[in-house]
Amino acid sequence: MTYIARDQWEQHFSDGKGFRQVGEHERELLAEHTPPPEGGGRALDVGCGTGELAAYLASLGYAVDAVDFADSALARARKEHTDVEGVRWLQLDIERDDPASLHKEGYDLVVMRLVYPFVKDRGRVLHGLSERLREGGALLVITPVAANTPEERRGIALDEDEIAVLASGWAAVERLDADGLAFLVLRSPCHADTRSVEKRPTPAHALTGALAVVTDDAGRVLLGRSSRGMLDLPGGKTRGPEGFAAAAVRELAEETGLVAEPGDAYVVTMLVDDSHGIPRLTAVVRITAWTGALANPEEDKFDRWEFFDLRALACVGDMFVPAASALDAVWPGVLPDLPPVTSYPLAVDRPAVPGEPAEAVRLRQAMAQTVIDGGWAPSAPVRDALRAVPRHRFAPEANLAAAYDGGDRAVVTRRDKTGTAISSVSAAWLQADMIESLCLTPGALVFEAGSGGYNAELIAHVAGPEGRVVTVDIDPWVVRRTRAFLTEAGSGRVTAVEADAALGAPTHLVPRGGFDGSVITYNCWDISPAWREQLAEGGRLVLPLEMGGYTRAIAFERRSEVLHARRFTYCGFVRDQGQQARTVPVVPLLDGQLTLRFDDGAAADTEGLEEALRGQRHEVATGITMGTGAYFGSLELYAATTLPTFCRLHAHHDTDVTAIPKDRDAPAVLGDASLAYLTHVQTQDGERPKDKTREWVVHAFGRQGPELAEQLAATVRAWDRHVRAHDNSQHADPVLTVHPAGTPDHLLPAGDVLDKEQSRLVFRWPGRNGHLPAPARHTDTVAATTGEV
Repeated sequence: MTYIARDQWEQHFSDGKGFRQVGEHERELLAEHTPPPEGGGRALDVGCGTGELAAYLASLGYAVDAVDFADSALARARKEHTDVEGVRWLQLDIERDDPASLHKEGYDLVVMRLVYPFVKDRGRVLHGLSERLREGGALLVITPVAANTPEERRGIALDEDEIAVLASGWAAVERLDADGLAFLVLRSPCHADTRSVEKRPTPAHALTGALAVVTDDAGRVLLGRSSRGMLDLPGGKTRGPEGFAAAAVRELAEETGLVAEPGDAYVVTMLVDDSHGIPRLTAVVRITAWTGALANPEEDKFDRWEFFDLRALACVGDMFVPAASALDAVWPGVLPDLPPVTSYPLAVDRPAVPGEPAEAVRLRQAMAQTVIDGGWAPSAPVRDALRAVPRHRFAPEANLAAAYDGGDRAVVTRRDKTGTAISSVSAAWLQADMIESLCLTPGALVFEAGSGGYNAELIAHVAGPEGRVVTVDIDPWVVRRTRAFLTEAGSGRVTAVEADAALGAPTHLVPRGGFDGSVITYNCWDISPAWREQLAEGGRLVLPLEMGGYTRAIAFERRSEVLHARRFTYCGFVRDQGQQARTVPVVPLLDGQLTLRFDDGAAADTEGLEEALRGQRHEVATGITMGTGAYFGSLELYAATTLPTFCRLHAHHDTDVTAIPKDRDAPAVLGDASLAYLTHVQTQDGERPKDKTREWVVHAFGRQGPELAEQLAATVRAWDRHVRAHDNSQHADPVLTVHPAGTPDHLLPAGDVLDKEQSRLVFRWPGRNGHLPAPARHTDTVAATTGEV
């Protein structure tokens, strides 16, 4: 019964054969150690066979998903247990198939009875099943042990070393005996962080070898568990004049039984480090195609070979140092905290390497449909790109559900020392929306500031076979990662460059006449002159622009030296890091309980303000209400771009002084030792969200507080009258133009001016006819706010 092929199992069950029956002692242990939660639970029976265990679990009170890859086994199970309720019989290969049919909310119990020894990729399967456990759930493995199993049937049992590996990733392990079977109850998965470890010292004066990086048709990487208890890649030392690629191919065959042609082996990186003081040179060889069946010819060196999901590599335990460094060379970021190594990437032309699980294909189509249904991808080229480009391959450390989230989730791929995200794969809907705003045509040449690979590949797909994308990032690690992923999964039409993206693309990569479109993928406080200068006349520049601390993805069209806004989208991105990076001036108040943020311009004088905050609070009700789910982002932007002394008041603690919730901020205006800010209070409650109503209220402190409060209240009323719409998607946007810094006031169109270091922004909102290039006088605040100057 050491079958390895599905057809063997199909024949086994078709012939009326089965497994060892579930014994009475097993039933007692199941009832005692893995009872269902109060009110019932959900169980997964992996490799259910003819269904005896699944039926018993149902009798305990579980709703059971019983899966097996043999249709003949399930046919017998359905026939033999027709009277059993609460069991779904599912045909599923737990190693190969898309697990879409499994319960999305997880399981209280997962059972693998007499199955685990037959699993090829044990580590990967166990990791995947552990992710499906609900809090407090258990994974139960019932298996024969090698010590009491005849040698000729060794393949159906586990030895003690294999049981130790099985149990190593769990915080709670209980081992019981069930009539000679090991009854392992595993709880609280705590997969060990991957550690790079060395082998024993070698007597050689220098070490030179090659490691083969091989993936299967699902994109999983091949690793062997060596007799030393660590994971390793196929590979070894070179022989005589043998080249590195040839050595990797030879070692692959000798150690795993897989066969590769030398023409499908590419030396991509040379790694230099030392082992116990001995110099070590390791060639990383990417194998792009292979044939044969996985085996273990060198049992004295390796216990077994398995294919691992890239996202699980960070928690697989001990791994040989060169193997860990080699994996990092091919997929930067999948293994954290590696020891230092000198790496010499080689510029070699090699094909993209295909491979993805069926689950990724399904989730990608679902993500694309979510984005399409949301109205973010109206054009066929963008829709096709979302369906085609493998997003998960540009974020291999994330699980598939996170990579293909169709909502607001971005996948963070890099953080700074403080934990702040500095690089990510943005939410799919936002990427689609910004690409739509570029209005690309076939053959378009596009500049991208801020790399990662996925967004650039989406653009390349939209631009078509004749299109090209130049993506620039200031972070060397991000560029290395982007290049690696583009090589593995890209179209060959994207060029990644390490440079300060605020300076634009390197001159030799700028097309004659300029780029057809440019997209910036990080928050920008200002607009770089290079982005306008390198843009073709009539071309589109799409970027997330900060205005008063509020960010909008704005699509601009170039007309000579002026950028004209065509579209606004509410959004948020990681911050810029290069030449344009800006530290926001802040002023702490009341021992750090509050902070005033001056997102545009220098910090204003706040002398006397703390004393005012300890005084009487003045309130003005605006009379403007909103229901649950109302969008007021346009109010924030309206206030930030029309109020001359605008700032933001941030609460770091809950305090009765301001009534602003902790870690939230409010739009504010500043006067002489005076302050007014805007909040909303509930005015009507109800059982249903739509029955609840809130009103905008202005709070103010200081001698000029009442006047500032009226100014802010007038702003809210003007917004409600001229900008706001009942449909959240129909709020009015301003007419916005961006002019080079230094443009004289008399050459600017009428409107409210927001000055940056390298540009002048002019906003013309509906209902406003003022032109306010300088702060309004305090004595004229209300008139200035309403535009009736």
